[in-house]
Amino acid sequence: MSIPLLAGYPDVASVLEEWESLASALRAWRPADGVPLSDVRLLAPLPSPRKLICAGANYHSHLREMGVSDTPPDLEPFFFLLPPTSITGPGGAVTIPDDPTARVDWEAELGVVIGRRAHGIPVERALEAVAGYTVVNDITARGLHARRNPLAPPFAYDWLASKGRDTFTPIGPGVTPSWFVPDPQALPVRLWRNGVLEQDGSTGEMIAPVARLVSEASALMTLEPGDIIATGTPAGVGVAKGTSLVPGDQLSVEIDPLGRLDNPVRLAAEAQPADPRREMLHTGEAR
Repeated sequence: MSIPLLAGYPDVASVLEEWESLASALRAWRPADGVPLSDVRLLAPLPSPRKLICAGANYHSHLREMGVSDTPPDLEPFFFLLPPTSITGPGGAVTIPDDPTARVDWEAELGVVIGRRAHGIPVERALEAVAGYTVVNDITARGLHARRNPLAPPFAYDWLASKGRDTFTPIGPGVTPSWFVPDPQALPVRLWRNGVLEQDGSTGEMIAPVARLVSEASALMTLEPGDIIATGTPAGVGVAKGTSLVPGDQLSVEIDPLGRLDNPVRLAAEAQPADPRREMLHTGEAR
């Protein structure tokens, strides 16, 4: 399937750079015959966003399962950043350390894709900056979150070691334009592990809704086209059940109407690098 309007744009990121001028024409476009997904290999729709912004602890149900029962309804959002190298796409393996103490977990999340440059945008206009939405799985090594030898409580946690590893942020299967999602606070968020439903929530459970997250994030930093904001996860994560991921697991996250994101779990030592140059660097070969 080709879209004449997008001829000359090599990827989704380049389309988002000109989203304001393209959106109205794309809204009017109607596809003819499509290409069966079984005939193509889907890649991460945005493999290298300028910013991958994550909102922490944004569902009351998740806070409760983590032992936080008394939270104010207007809890102020907080954010952390992850590197683009943590991103993998549909079907890409989530590679976990060969370390049982890592206790790697899943977190199904709605991803918000920014379509226009915005700084200090008010809540009532924040959704104007949103180009669309995607599915995110925020993989977390719970056992690596607390530092083994913290100097003091303020230095006790390591967000990068627990969440920023290669392949720890599956994203996809695509970017659904915002006009197909009239209410981002009315979306089901579900995750299956090996066919067993583990998470079954709704974006309506968010403490800070999408518009507030976009507004608050834009107050801290300028948002740019292609930036992604992961909006937090509902209850149902593995740590609350005393379980974690093991090699051979299959994860599936579904947010209707955004689609389904499937990823197998492998040991990092067993995974094959996608870029042979990375293999040379990893093995120390000189060419």
